[in-house]
Amino acid sequence: MSNNSLASRPTSALAAPDAAIKALAAGAATLDRIESVKLSSITLPLKNPISDAKVLTGRQKPMTEVAFLFAEIRTEQGHEGIGFSYSKRAGGPAQFAHAKEIAPVLIGEDPNDIAKIWTKLVWAGASVGRSGVATQAIAAVDIALWDLKAKRAGLPIAKLLGSHRDSVQTYNTSGGFLHTPIEQVLENASASLASGIGGIKIKVGQPDWKQDIARLEKVREHLGDEVPLMVDANQQWDRPTAMRMGRIFDKFNLIWIEEPLDAYDAEGHAHLARSLDTSIATGEMLASVGEHVRLIEAGAVDIIQPDAPRIGGITQFLKLATLAEQKHLQLAPHFAMEIHLHLAAVYPYEPWVEHFDWLDPLFNEHLEIRDGRMHLSDRPGLGFTLSDQARAWTVGTAEFGK
Repeated sequence: MSNNSLASRPTSALAAPDAAIKALAAGAATLDRIESVKLSSITLPLKNPISDAKVLTGRQKPMTEVAFLFAEIRTEQGHEGIGFSYSKRAGGPAQFAHAKEIAPVLIGEDPNDIAKIWTKLVWAGASVGRSGVATQAIAAVDIALWDLKAKRAGLPIAKLLGSHRDSVQTYNTSGGFLHTPIEQVLENASASLASGIGGIKIKVGQPDWKQDIARLEKVREHLGDEVPLMVDANQQWDRPTAMRMGRIFDKFNLIWIEEPLDAYDAEGHAHLARSLDTSIATGEMLASVGEHVRLIEAGAVDIIQPDAPRIGGITQFLKLATLAEQKHLQLAPHFAMEIHLHLAAVYPYEPWVEHFDWLDPLFNEHLEIRDGRMHLSDRPGLGFTLSDQARAWTVGTAEFGK
């Protein structure tokens, strides 16, 4: 083609290649951009002080509230997403402070690029590492981005990811804490089963181990042999005690013994897993995928219990779930059923989801529970919106962007 023929083209035709080059340089494949981010620190008061073995051994005080970090993200095209992280007893203000420091880097990013954004947020706060408060602050944003993506697709998160089931086995924990008298524990268990919940978990790990056995005997007798039953020692046994209690507990036909040892004692958990008939479950206190990998590689767990808000959100949870699947582990995510129902529904092997009604006042919508299972709704995204009560419990906010 001669220069003359090129010069004879209309101006609009000449401009098109230049415009295309400029668009590609700016990211022509970008579908949308993050316009604004709102962070909220919300304190949820609990009706009664909560005590488990950590309290009875003097390591912690009774829990009276839960601190939440919420992230609300809005794009230029008007799409919105919401996500949350949380902390019990300590860490809530730190999560909020770290989120405020790194949130500005979100503005202008394509919300579809969730993995890229996760990495960008990690590097924005690199000096505080890739676990603990750092990942927990990022988790609220990461979950909000997945909520946004699923809403834009008009799908629940589980369906966006590709679910294996539309409901998940569920068990109740909140009725079996150690501060609760045993007769009330039995009433709570009956009420949970009547409401449609499928299994019951009670706390153990008291200084007097005989009390644990007496309580467990009464609960098993009350429930009968067919109701799924779990126990949780909240990391309060040493290795000899855990082995002795585990051998005694084998006769109760438990689904699992949870956190018998310190959360980071991979070797001790592995020895229990090899020695006991009852499955060993742990992982909830770990704050990164890497920390879970050590458990998995050590053969320390039969049932892995990751917590998406603690390990960095849905992006990180999916990485861990892939590793757990390769080892044919069972999955029972910790707390935050509003998030974990979706992720458990995606897991190939039949999982469990922990039922807590503590978060109910925070949301306008609630999950359906029947026939021992927690059911996915057809609401897009996570399927939840913040209630007026949640707004009233807000103790701090920060906004970035328009």
